[in-house]
Amino acid sequence: MFTKFHVSLFIVALAAPCWTAVAQNGPSSDERFEKLLDEHWRWTLKNNPLLSTSLGNRNSAGRLPDASISHLHKLAEETSEFVDALDALSLDQLNPANRMNHEILRRLLVDDTQEYRFKSYLIPITNRSGFHMEFAELHKSLPFNTTQDYENYLSQLDQFGQYTDQHIEVLKLGMADKWVLPSVVLQGYEDTIRPHVVADPRKSPTFAPFLKWPDDVPLTVRKTLSERAAKTIQQTVVPAYSRFLEFMVDQYIPASRSTIGASALPGGRSFYRYRVTHYTTLDIEPSEVHELGIREVARIRSDMEAILPKVQFKGSFPEFLTFLRTDPQFYPSNATEYLRETAYILKRMDGELPKLFGTLPRTPYGLKTIPDYIAPKTTTAYYQPPPANGQLAGQYFLNTYNLKSRPLYELEALSLHEAVPGHHLQIALQQELEGLAEFRKHRRFTVFVEGWALYSERLGLEVGFYTDPYSDFGRLSYEMWRACRLVVDTGIHYFGWTRTQAIEYMQQNTALSRHNIVAEVDRYISWPGQALAYKMGELKIRQLRTEAEEALGTDFDIRQFHDAVLRQGSVPIPILEENIRHYIENKKAE
Repeated sequence: MFTKFHVSLFIVALAAPCWTAVAQNGPSSDERFEKLLDEHWRWTLKNNPLLSTSLGNRNSAGRLPDASISHLHKLAEETSEFVDALDALSLDQLNPANRMNHEILRRLLVDDTQEYRFKSYLIPITNRSGFHMEFAELHKSLPFNTTQDYENYLSQLDQFGQYTDQHIEVLKLGMADKWVLPSVVLQGYEDTIRPHVVADPRKSPTFAPFLKWPDDVPLTVRKTLSERAAKTIQQTVVPAYSRFLEFMVDQYIPASRSTIGASALPGGRSFYRYRVTHYTTLDIEPSEVHELGIREVARIRSDMEAILPKVQFKGSFPEFLTFLRTDPQFYPSNATEYLRETAYILKRMDGELPKLFGTLPRTPYGLKTIPDYIAPKTTTAYYQPPPANGQLAGQYFLNTYNLKSRPLYELEALSLHEAVPGHHLQIALQQELEGLAEFRKHRRFTVFVEGWALYSERLGLEVGFYTDPYSDFGRLSYEMWRACRLVVDTGIHYFGWTRTQAIEYMQQNTALSRHNIVAEVDRYISWPGQALAYKMGELKIRQLRTEAEEALGTDFDIRQFHDAVLRQGSVPIPILEENIRHYIENKKAE
């Protein structure tokens, strides 16, 4: 999966200007739409200073987003007005590129208004994420080249107290409206906050930029900047973390709910049906997703069982899973070994990419470990996209906590998913696409992004990976993991499954360690619908590839097909289908 700094759904949502009507004469429909698009983009940057800063806009540097409830209401109202303005345009009078932009923008904005209508903004945290964790990592995506860069960051440190209080305000409203997280996923949540309540401000992760200096910052000002940072962290940042810790322990966690499914929330069943559509971009019911998941689990289970004779294992399938989870030969002895093996896999894949793609991104990527203070609660790995200004690389973060739960046989599939040809290749390329509307470079549909990354795991078969049967079993186990999500996510949020039921289902069908299974199930509980996107997107891309292969026969070119999938950036599934069918028609016409 990929991660990025976010405040709440409506702070990073595409803010909209107050266009309630569009002139019916004068400029053409294309001109009116493009004017709306420009106005919308200016509002987006105004309301998302972190994105604006990442694009090199110095006017936004040093600001944090407004996370107040009043601002969330304001953004929701403006977003609705923008939808009205889009609806006032005639789609059939727009050129093809603008029709696609219109359809994508409208879908994004309508989804934002739906999230507001259901009040999901009242839960701006999950069991594994929150503003407090993201703020501590913010400096890793900011430039620190000049004295002004440090001044900007000091300003953000100074704003963190207000920023924290705004989030507490939103969470309190969630408590009043019964929109709160389940208590079971909040066990140990305070451990993500306590590491930031430090006696020595120089021990705070937020002090990290002041430990290493670029040449352009004069020696004479470094001491002053460091002292100011230490003072601000001591007087503002640490007290804010303390307030948040006290609030979570004394108020929010005791008010959390005993139920786990989204259906238990006010209007929860309708909310979950919407979330299924939102994350899949398909008009599909939870029950259909559930049944599809059961069929996929059965299909992949057959492929997994076929591995046992290849490794001459004589026991049952459950016994094989136990063997994989407990035998030391499958686990790294230390973090250095784990990272070296990962780097070797990635370097091998780098050399194979030209066989699969005609266009590759210019932006590089790096490999880092997940910070200790979030590692126990988070996933096996995640990807952090590069900032849009091109000053930093994308980063593949690997979890080295509890290495006994990090099997080496999963490492090829994991790395191909998170870095190349998965998240890094797709997201970096999207940010570099020329001629793409700016908003489309920076907004992403989960079903496309995660569907592509899961599809990328399988591409390893085509360029010499998974030659070890255990590694191929790891690949299948990862595919099974995503198929199980279709069953488990809908089971929890729509059919009333218990947490134990979900954990047992995952244990019976995947080779994931119990530690990872529990972490994953808690993630699904706190993030309804998101886990559906992976398998649903991958199935659609594979279906479209089969369609292209059958239609083009010997004229099918895998590099051209992948370029056709990626050349429009992240799009909803219906638009992806249109794009690939146009590619097939054009290829035939050649």
